[in-house]
Amino acid sequence: MPDPIRHICGISGGKDSSALAVYLREPLPEMEYFFCDTGAELPETYEYLTRLQVILGKPITRLNATRGFDHWFEVFRGTLPSPQMRWCTKNMKIKPIEEWIGDAPAISYVAIRADESNRKGYISTKSNIQSRFPFIEDGIDREGVMRILEDAGIGLPKYYEWRTRSGCYFCFYQRKAEWIGLAERHPELFERAVAIEQKVLRDAGVGGDADFKDRAMRGRQYTWSGGETLVELRSRKGEILTRHHAALVGRAATKRKNVPLMDVLGDALDEEDDTVPCTVCAL
Repeated sequence: MPDPIRHICGISGGKDSSALAVYLREPLPEMEYFFCDTGAELPETYEYLTRLQVILGKPITRLNATRGFDHWFEVFRGTLPSPQMRWCTKNMKIKPIEEWIGDAPAISYVAIRADESNRKGYISTKSNIQSRFPFIEDGIDREGVMRILEDAGIGLPKYYEWRTRSGCYFCFYQRKAEWIGLAERHPELFERAVAIEQKVLRDAGVGGDADFKDRAMRGRQYTWSGGETLVELRSRKGEILTRHHAALVGRAATKRKNVPLMDVLGDALDEEDDTVPCTVCAL
């Protein structure tokens, strides 16, 4: 007798995957919800997942990698993860997912919205895992996602007050203003990220600013945020926040009135960072 098909929905702690989990709870009561816990998530994410479990009426399975960040950091010889080398995603997100699913047939429900259908989420290469996109199938866009969360009474995670995406506290996709937000909201986590970065620089024998710039130009990721260390970034707090505020004001001026602040934040890309985040982490 063939194994029954598992229905699974990954939750990153972001608005879209959380809304999808709520959206599917009634039509698919057999749904299994999971969260890949790197151990480096924001406190706001853990708090939000606790609240979401109450709304869903069932637990969200926590998937942990057999080895944490420190182990893989050493395996990759002290190289920071980056958009070009996402070893954190591969080893701390995708591997735990595929090990948890195993070889049984499964349908993975991915929270890509109808207004971002060109975006890519986690698509397994394993033949036993199929992907479905309910929001695209049903024409649900950003406004629809917000309505689902509001109707469920859960709203948005609190990190949206200063950050536009979920993920690890040291995520290299953070904009510079979001690193400042981390320093202000969670100074202990910011200092941990500084310590990791300083170890990379020491181990690489990087000297002064000129040496750092020269080596950075050759392509290796020496810092979390492109072009400068976190210590340098923090010293430019006033300049960064001024530029970020100007970007928000400019974006808001082009939008209709009464648009949620989160929508404005989500669209106001700093010129230093126009990359697309990893959707395993950030949906």
